[in-house]
Amino acid sequence: DKDSYKVSGGLHGVGVSCVNALSDHLTATVHKEGKVWQQEYEKGKALYPVKTIGETDFTGTIVTFLPDKSIFAQTTEYNYDTLSARLRELAYLNKGITITLTDKRNTDDEGNYIQETFRSTEGLPEFIKYLDSTREQLTANVISMEGEKNGIPVEVAMVYNTSYSENLHSYVNNINTHEGGTHLSGFRRGLTHTLKKYADESGLLKNVKFEIAGDDFREGLTAIISVKVAEPQFEGQTKTKLGNREVTSAVSQAVSEMLTDYLEENPNDAKTIVQKVILAAQARHAARKAREMVQRKTVMSIGGLPGKLSDCSETDPAQCEIFLVEGDSAGGTAKQGRDRNFQAILPLRGKILNVEKAMQHKVFENEEIKNMFTALGVSIGTEEDPRALNLSKIRYHKVVIMCDADVDGSHIATLILTFFFRYMREMVEQGYIYIATPPLYLVKKGQKREYAWDDNQRDLIAQKLGVNVNIQRY
Repeated sequence: DKDSYKVSGGLHGVGVSCVNALSDHLTATVHKEGKVWQQEYEKGKALYPVKTIGETDFTGTIVTFLPDKSIFAQTTEYNYDTLSARLRELAYLNKGITITLTDKRNTDDEGNYIQETFRSTEGLPEFIKYLDSTREQLTANVISMEGEKNGIPVEVAMVYNTSYSENLHSYVNNINTHEGGTHLSGFRRGLTHTLKKYADESGLLKNVKFEIAGDDFREGLTAIISVKVAEPQFEGQTKTKLGNREVTSAVSQAVSEMLTDYLEENPNDAKTIVQKVILAAQARHAARKAREMVQRKTVMSIGGLPGKLSDCSETDPAQCEIFLVEGDSAGGTAKQGRDRNFQAILPLRGKILNVEKAMQHKVFENEEIKNMFTALGVSIGTEEDPRALNLSKIRYHKVVIMCDADVDGSHIATLILTFFFRYMREMVEQGYIYIATPPLYLVKKGQKREYAWDDNQRDLIAQKLGVNVNIQRY
């Protein structure tokens, strides 16, 4: 209904109809024109015509429904964290509104229902601060821009931090378009064009001897792009990617104009951002050379497999698994207990590089990381993308991170996981990566030996075995 809503996330006007059809029970209560109107439905069918049930000074609509268990056979339980994240998001996207989430399934220590209230007075800048709360900002303030181009309202909040990855979030009419689309393309185009033009005109690039790419302008950037489109066209029914072509130029022009004004009014911030971009470009060029070295150091190279790798005899990658263990000592123990037919062991020297805080070329130059690339048979570069991960010659379909159960072991496991997430994410997404859960204690008495994974389990086993038990902590 174009007369009722200027913009809407719905496309066909059948949202509540579908909810009703899939609900065991639904009640709609409308406060309008001084009266309260109500109608109830069961299994999608009205139980009675719309009726007046009272008078009111308020306006608004309340819809309550219960999912039909005969349709949603696996679960009808709502995940609190999922709802909380979405409502928090909506509060940031619509500053000034108050949203309350009440979970009547659970109570706190005082017997009250679990409840959260979401309200944002700043909107997107406050959202940026929430997203970047664990990162170190390069500029004191969040860059906030709000304008309209070709009848399309555009709102952007962005900030640069000391990290090496981009973190972009895009929305259309409050819908999270996590696959991006034309509005995100417009933002990237406007950002790159404006920053490059400013850097050229201000002379900040005069001593730079190499090309600066679009990715360099977005390294360490956290940004939120929110647009309002009267008739959004999404690619597919999931509404995760915007397809309106006219939005690209509208967002690009709006971002270019607003960002130009900001850079001219804040020259110190502008210089800091451009210096970050130049460092990113330098690191990218160094990383390319380091990647090429990793690419050349394959299993078939002269150097062969890493010397510390105890390989398995099986040649079918689908049947093979490799254990990444901390240190030679753990490697020796693991080798004694493995099945050499299909299990390989690669000891890593202590804590590997924290790739979250390291520049890309430092990552590819790190010896332990190069050993992992070589042992796994993974290289960088495909026919389609020279920077993509190439898994065509992967040697193991199960990579098990096996560290001690103590704090140090957890830290090492986290560092290894971070490496895989940042540099071999396809392996994580395709289910190649596992974490072993070793016991924390060995409880023994005579010939009886039992393992415990926490203090409570240790105490229960010790109590069961009686006196004179020996407890060994790993």
